[in-house]
Amino acid sequence: MNFPDHLLYTADHEWIKMDGDLAYVGITDFAQKELGDIVFVDINTVGQVVEQHGVFGTIEAVKTVSDLFLPVKGEILEVNPIINDQPEKVNQDPYGEGWIVKIKVLDNNTSNLMNSEVYKSTLSL
Repeated sequence: MNFPDHLLYTADHEWIKMDGDLAYVGITDFAQKELGDIVFVDINTVGQVVEQHGVFGTIEAVKTVSDLFLPVKGEILEVNPIINDQPEKVNQDPYGEGWIVKIKVLDNNTSNLMNSEVYKSTLSL
């Protein structure tokens, strides 16, 4: 499994890539493997401010639907257009083409997020 060092991780298996006051959010390699084949990503919060750990959408796999939680408070700016037509990109490239949303960071409190080593240590691998 892949755990890029330049990302921060949540206990709910989301990752965030900070870029100034913008950030990209997706699910981890571990999460996509646990979910299985992803068939649909539903984000209806574009333009809305979502609190840290607030639900910003859902992700649907063949056998389950899971909530998606925002790692930091932010405004949802954009949904990755690729995953609308090709949700399997989240399985194939969760840290690249399979990112889920782009946000404007409104509170960059990352004190409760984990680096790759700490995140990896929380998983039963």
